[in-house]
Amino acid sequence: MLEFVLMIVLLFLFPFLFVGIINRTKAFWGGRQGASIFQPLYDFIKLFKKGEVISSTTSFIFNIAPSVTFTSIIFAGLLVPLINQKSFLSFEGDFILFAYILALGKFFSLISAMDTGSSFEGMGASREAGFSTLVEPAFFITIASIAALSGNYSFQSLFLIFNNTGELGILIILLSVLVIFMMILVEGCRVPVDDPNTHLELTMIHEVMVLDNSGPDLALINYGSAMKMVIFSALIANMLHPAVFLLIPIIIGTLESTVARFRFSRLFEFIFLMCSVSLVVLALTMIALYENPVGLIK
Repeated sequence: MLEFVLMIVLLFLFPFLFVGIINRTKAFWGGRQGASIFQPLYDFIKLFKKGEVISSTTSFIFNIAPSVTFTSIIFAGLLVPLINQKSFLSFEGDFILFAYILALGKFFSLISAMDTGSSFEGMGASREAGFSTLVEPAFFITIASIAALSGNYSFQSLFLIFNNTGELGILIILLSVLVIFMMILVEGCRVPVDDPNTHLELTMIHEVMVLDNSGPDLALINYGSAMKMVIFSALIANMLHPAVFLLIPIIIGTLESTVARFRFSRLFEFIFLMCSVSLVVLALTMIALYENPVGLIK
């Protein structure tokens, strides 16, 4: 019972701390004291107390999209092991449902942006859709490769392979961690892919999609984005060590403080690099299975 309580706390409260640690790390490297790590929670509460301004051109899609997207992220979080390699829901092929339930939320966020009737937000939706079409296959290739090596076709395979693998498997794990970390930057709209603090019209991606959202809807969107980063971080933590949960936001904050955002023309090169690494993972998996048809599990 205690484990499930801790899992709920981690899933619902740690996203605020996750973003707070990122911001505090950026402040440290910038020579500033920075806001409290609880500032994202304060901002969430403040937005929930505000009213909403909704354009008359929107339909019911715009009204329900933030709730649908946020709910899909919560459901996806229930499938990922968070504490002691346990999740609320676990079954064969759960990573397939995980990917498509997140895709459902992404779909509603895209059509919500287009529902505003703004060509500007439609441009952002188009960019977001382009990124998602490349992130999804990279995710499937990476997780399916690990599942094939472990012999367990669920998220439980993430820690099975680490505990029972050889040298080639360790290389596969490290490359898989790199792929998922790059997914965090893409899906979390972080530098060098995107910047949640930017308002440059020609370079915005995620931010331009939510320009018409305000109040509680904007709070759910920001909260959901942070929760998604925590969920993907949990995948990495399951392959390495639970302490990685606290290390990842520090790495992201350091990266954002030392690396400039890529030009838009370079973004797809970054995402194609992620896909290329996932293909390397697949190639190494095929080699491992060829040498040992039963996989790397001993």
